[in-house]
Amino acid sequence: MALTLEIVTPEKKVYSKQVEAIVLPTQSGEINILAGHIPLITMIEPGEVIASNKDEQEHLAIDKGFARVQANVVSILTEAAIDVDAIDLQAVEAAKQRAEASLRKAKEENLDPAEVERLEAVARFAIAQQLTKAKKRR
Repeated sequence: MALTLEIVTPEKKVYSKQVEAIVLPTQSGEINILAGHIPLITMIEPGEVIASNKDEQEHLAIDKGFARVQANVVSILTEAAIDVDAIDLQAVEAAKQRAEASLRKAKEENLDPAEVERLEAVARFAIAQQLTKAKKRR
């Protein structure tokens, strides 16, 4: 029996496949989801989602969000997600540095809290991508 993994961001559905097992980064640590898992709703931390089929694994970097497990469907609602193989570390580092510089400036100038949150999200997702890519290389 397989699981359906769906990852949805505000822009689009970025992933939808049948898998055998899923590892999710939650506030309490990583959890492993297999077919027949009890219904669950949990907060997701920025980090790595691992989708496994037999001897194959797909690694995806995600931002914070929520996951719901119900009837062998795992739905992740997150701000951002990307396949690890598509991560360009130089572009991620540049984006992180720009976001951190803008964030420092925004805090000094007491800018709109929504803009500060957006900049924090950009930096947070950049760090999640870097860590996920580094973890996969090992």
